[in-house]
Amino acid sequence: MRIEKDSMGEMEVPDNALFGASTQRAVLNFPISGHPMPTAFIHALGTVKWACASANETLGRLSAEQSALIQSASLEVENGTHDQHFPVDVFQTGSGTSSNMNINEVIANLASLASGNPIGSKEPIHPNDHVNLGQSSNDIVPTVLHVSVALALREKLLPSIDHLADLLHAKSQAFNDIIKIGRTHLMDATPLTLGQEFSGYAIQARKGASRVKRAIDCLLELAIGGTAVGTGINTHPEFGNTVCKNLAEKTGLNFREAENHFEAQGARDDCVEVAGHLTAVAAALTKIANDIRLLGSGPRTGISEISLPSTQPGSSIMPGKVNPVMSEMLVQACIYVQGLSQSVAICGRDGHFELNVTLPLLAHCLHESIECLSNSTRTFADRCVAGIEANTTRCRELVEQSLMLVTALNPYIGYDNAAKVAKQAHAEGKTLKEVVLELELLDEKSLDQALDPSTMVNPS
Repeated sequence: MRIEKDSMGEMEVPDNALFGASTQRAVLNFPISGHPMPTAFIHALGTVKWACASANETLGRLSAEQSALIQSASLEVENGTHDQHFPVDVFQTGSGTSSNMNINEVIANLASLASGNPIGSKEPIHPNDHVNLGQSSNDIVPTVLHVSVALALREKLLPSIDHLADLLHAKSQAFNDIIKIGRTHLMDATPLTLGQEFSGYAIQARKGASRVKRAIDCLLELAIGGTAVGTGINTHPEFGNTVCKNLAEKTGLNFREAENHFEAQGARDDCVEVAGHLTAVAAALTKIANDIRLLGSGPRTGISEISLPSTQPGSSIMPGKVNPVMSEMLVQACIYVQGLSQSVAICGRDGHFELNVTLPLLAHCLHESIECLSNSTRTFADRCVAGIEANTTRCRELVEQSLMLVTALNPYIGYDNAAKVAKQAHAEGKTLKEVVLELELLDEKSLDQALDPSTMVNPS
């Protein structure tokens, strides 16, 4: 252990730790969950600190030498080189001050080492005076929250959902000529093609991707420049705008300084909106996953209109049983995400006065949601959707057995007669054709044309 000092006095810090006294206090104060802050959040902290150092140099508040040291160390954090030196628990001070001081200390110590000074010396870079120059945890942490979540949405979730949409579209094309029975209220309905059914799933995924893009747009306003309460005390008036320009240039996202810093720090409605989009995406994915596992149920006593890939044994007692485990996995992930999204909504509600103090939990919930949705969606796409095959014979068999083909007779014999035919056919175990001819409601040629399923899937 080594001894370091901060404004509260001396603190023992592990010899090999790049962090200092403030971080160690937080480690001791918050032994809560064992979950450190998300790595994507920590990496974005590095990105934002890089942008701040560059801005302070541009504005004449840091020398080129000081800025270079901070920028170099910040980029090492961004690249994940020092992840093990960010141990602070998610359940910490609600402003995220402990995590902000964590990176301030790590960067200062990296700068000390790079300059040939001992770790903990705060020479030539001080964690507060230089790394945190013109900043407060109260504007830095909301800024990092937005930057990190926007990048995660773009780089992880959006590609996964696009990938699923592509595979579902490919299946819709491959299944386009396979006629099957439709179902509403879980009961037989009029026919459609398996391709039409899968096209609906593909569009659900496409709309999910659009929702992710809208979620990114929610996060482009940044709180940086507001410092403690939104007034911008102790920072250059152009600092926030300059930092945002640096971040926009580096990431390719159109980050901009918040129009109103008091809203940007006191409220988290933007994060609640993102959670709403994630909730909608999870709902769509659940619908797709559930439909696919139901369509594949069987193999002999279920619907069995499609065959799902076999990925693992389904039972420890029933030999040969295979279950729709990929659908089950995705449904569970979506349930989890919707629960996390509800936590985000509650966090957003609990902002008070000039600061929302649930920032670390917001970061955890949103990043956990994106991670789980991204991984589960891609896994479901690759290990389930890609290998789905149509059971053409079974689809045809169920169409032929269905009584709802009678709907096509409405224009010829009227709704009441059609209902009578369906009920009699069901009661007597006869086909629709047999009953219609028996009741002399239509001649055989016209009846065959009316009951041709291929004319029902594209009525035009």
